[in-house]
Amino acid sequence: MAKKPRITVLQPEADVPLERFDAWLREGVRITLIDLATKDVPNLETIGDGLVVLGGRMSAHDELPWIEKVKDLMADAHGIDLPVLGICLGHHLLAEALGGEVTVAGEQGPEDGPLELQWLPGATEDPVLGGLAASGAPVPSSHHDHVSLLPEGAVELARSCTYPNQAFRLGSAVGVQFHPEASPELMQYWWAQEHRSKATTMLDRMREVDARTEPACRSVAEGFVAEVVAGA
Repeated sequence: MAKKPRITVLQPEADVPLERFDAWLREGVRITLIDLATKDVPNLETIGDGLVVLGGRMSAHDELPWIEKVKDLMADAHGIDLPVLGICLGHHLLAEALGGEVTVAGEQGPEDGPLELQWLPGATEDPVLGGLAASGAPVPSSHHDHVSLLPEGAVELARSCTYPNQAFRLGSAVGVQFHPEASPELMQYWWAQEHRSKATTMLDRMREVDARTEPACRSVAEGFVAEVVAGA
């Protein structure tokens, strides 16, 4: 039996894990998970058939030893048409890797909790985001920075009332500002850590919408897997 295709997942921060995506992705591909706090950024030749870069509380402009290396890797993977998915910080790194710009600490403040998106023309046909776009479900959001300028040639696929460029595609690369991998419990953990509170406000808000949000976000993982498998 032929082996499943393999993807590499880069995790910038332990508190921002692959979470729900772990099981969803493993249904179709093998995963190599690399903790950037303890391991080096891999070479292009070793990442397999696709690349996912997760979020983190640092910014795309922080002077960390791996930031520029991750950007270079994302640009190189895109350059040979490997499927790339950037989530939150990964979305920011992808945008800058391909020539866009990120604004740190946007003037209109953070977006936290279930977020309604305006999906733009072409979104429902996108092989990774189409199912989510068609569902109209709210997405888990937790960010302060945002992509303020898309790379040349990129197509904006979603925006919110507060910020544009919530999702984009450029060739084989897709970036999303939100967290399709995050459960209500993980969203609550992030909120409690930031606000130093035991109140379950975020948990309650996310659980109210999870019957719609969970299957819609699962479709993002399934769409990415399908793109990886088709190209492997």
